[in-house]
Amino acid sequence: MQTDQKINYEGRIQKLLNEMTLEEKAGQLRQCGPSLAGAFGVSFEELVNMMFDGKISKEEFDQQMSSAKQDFREEELRKGLIGSYNGIANAATANRLQKIAIEETRLGIPLLFGCDVIHGLRTVTPIPLAESCAWDVQLWEKTARDAAKEATAAGIHMTFSPMVDVAKDARWGRVSESAGEDVLLNSCYGAAKVRGYQSSDLTAQDSMAACVKHFAAYGAAEAGRDYNRVDMSMQRLFEEYLPPYEACVKAGARAVMPAFNDINGVPCSVNSWLLREILREKWGFDGMTISDSNAIAECISHGVVKDQADAAKRAILAGMDMDMASDSYHQYLADLVRSGEVSEERLNEAAANVLRLKFELGLFDHPYQTSPERERAQLLKPEYRRTAREAAVKSMVLLKNDQILPLPEDVKIGVVGALADDRAEMLGTWAFEGKGEDCVSIVDACRAKGVSFTYINGRKAVTKENGSNQASVTVVDDEAVSRLAESCSVILAAVGEKKEESGEAASRASITIPDEQMEVLKALVQTGKPVVVVLFNGRPLAIPWIAEHAAAVLEAWHPGVEAGSAVLDILFGEANPSGKLTVTFPYTTGQCPMYYAHIPTGRPGGKSKFTSKYLDTPLEPVYPFGYGLSYTSYEYSDIRTVLSEKEVSVCVKVKNTGNRDGEEIVQCYIRDQDAERARPVRQLAGFEKVFLKAGEEKAVSFVIPYEKLGYYNSRMVYAVEAGWFEAAVGRNCMDCLTCRFEYIGE
Repeated sequence: MQTDQKINYEGRIQKLLNEMTLEEKAGQLRQCGPSLAGAFGVSFEELVNMMFDGKISKEEFDQQMSSAKQDFREEELRKGLIGSYNGIANAATANRLQKIAIEETRLGIPLLFGCDVIHGLRTVTPIPLAESCAWDVQLWEKTARDAAKEATAAGIHMTFSPMVDVAKDARWGRVSESAGEDVLLNSCYGAAKVRGYQSSDLTAQDSMAACVKHFAAYGAAEAGRDYNRVDMSMQRLFEEYLPPYEACVKAGARAVMPAFNDINGVPCSVNSWLLREILREKWGFDGMTISDSNAIAECISHGVVKDQADAAKRAILAGMDMDMASDSYHQYLADLVRSGEVSEERLNEAAANVLRLKFELGLFDHPYQTSPERERAQLLKPEYRRTAREAAVKSMVLLKNDQILPLPEDVKIGVVGALADDRAEMLGTWAFEGKGEDCVSIVDACRAKGVSFTYINGRKAVTKENGSNQASVTVVDDEAVSRLAESCSVILAAVGEKKEESGEAASRASITIPDEQMEVLKALVQTGKPVVVVLFNGRPLAIPWIAEHAAAVLEAWHPGVEAGSAVLDILFGEANPSGKLTVTFPYTTGQCPMYYAHIPTGRPGGKSKFTSKYLDTPLEPVYPFGYGLSYTSYEYSDIRTVLSEKEVSVCVKVKNTGNRDGEEIVQCYIRDQDAERARPVRQLAGFEKVFLKAGEEKAVSFVIPYEKLGYYNSRMVYAVEAGWFEAAVGRNCMDCLTCRFEYIGE
């Protein structure tokens, strides 16, 4: 932004503040979602709870939703008491409400429309966890740019993305929205998304503001249970959890959303240390903060405020600018200013932060930035679908291959599993505007490709009697499985999670494949035909039996609209898989949280009894962080380090020793071997995606500034200490070449 523009904004902002009433200022800090009327006579939240509690069926829920009317609180809007809406994703509604704000309110201040555009709007790309497995910064930025073009055409000004919560516990459902367990990957991913959403000109009609979430450490919720508390040392918070948010702020993100959780007893929504000292004073953030949905009012449940008025006071004083959904500011803030409990200066500061973002987005000069015609022209464009397919291919990770893949063109396939023919399930979590009809399933892709295949669900309904009662249950359809095996040479089994089994409020105490799917898998393996397992899921799963018995395993995640096409691209070898895991796959749920960058113990696991291990499960994961196979092979050699005045270069040679071209994700790890505080056994320091033709060899170097070798010591001082370090470079965190170097200090 040019300096003269900013000065102009500040003058116009101050003029507006001088003209606004306390209620209008508080109105700018209020974000509403459309409420529903007519659905059982209850609120939307109550209706959702009724469905999940089993009081109504999914069909009844859908029926009520279809008949409910949306209430946009238009009379309150006309009074200047609403500054923003969320959850609105169509141009006609956005323009209608904007027209009221511009033409029928006293001051004509435009509305800000926010929405959860997490991995695409209508052109749904792979879930973030999946896309992170591409280890491709340019791809991350490209998919965000496409999402911004679609979203802004639908009237959206701000997306509640990226989520950069480092997620080390597979039980936590929202690992699906993260870039996995590593701090560096989350930092690179988040910064790329910010650049893609906002582009170089935030006033452009196809740019939207990025709102980074959830600040901070939401991914460290105890027991992997969503909304649970977070308790950790300051050193761990600063080293492992805060850096991705800071990277997004440095990339220019214009909004930050504090987390639901507390940190060491203080909810983030009212945590002035986080919102003022860290975010604004330490990092220099000058954008807008916005609460998560109802989070301010939920401070009552946290037990740190006596009522909602107290919550509003604590939040505004801590540095929370906008209140999403709780109406705490709307109800109490003006009176809190009149009583002197909150200064008008603080209210003005918060309102100015909101107004400034609206100016930066160009809304005051061009409030109607889209139209239904532009919206129709932008959704599901062919080039967006091509990018979605590219992202899906690059995100998939080949976990096992007993020389069965790639499949020959004339192969006869048996396709098994409900997920193979369920388009909507390919969307994954947080894809509200995505439609199943837009998606390509495996069955669809087989038909389009002309593959010789037979599809079965694998289960059938039977009636079982229990005394005088009868119950319908599903069992393995053994006859259909037997016939299928006779008709094909390879069986393709689609298993995993449904989209609602991961994401927000979808924590799991067991991260295994459902029993009914495992029963079908075991029946398929018993036929003697090679079984290729395709996993559709939103989190790492505990799959030791599959890893042992399947002929091949492809981790497809929830891949989006081009799911089936991307799966076949890999299975038939039209694309050479290159994805690598950004999360660890544990052997069993009881190992969670399991992650590669752990602190070593004085008694590391071994054969001796008195070591850190389990009695009933292996110590190592089924698949480690950074793991992923290819249709070619790579050889690493000649690792060495070169030290200069301010940095160390870690160099290695990588050769494609196979017979086809491919991309290898080369990973560099560092360990401080004699630090004051115990350091992680390995920590990702850099990565590079290298294209190598068959037989080609390239030298790869990672330049690591000495400053990056430091950590927070016992006194919470960031220090880079002289001493010995281990550098490791390889194909995953456990399969590396290593060498040591000594940093002698300044």
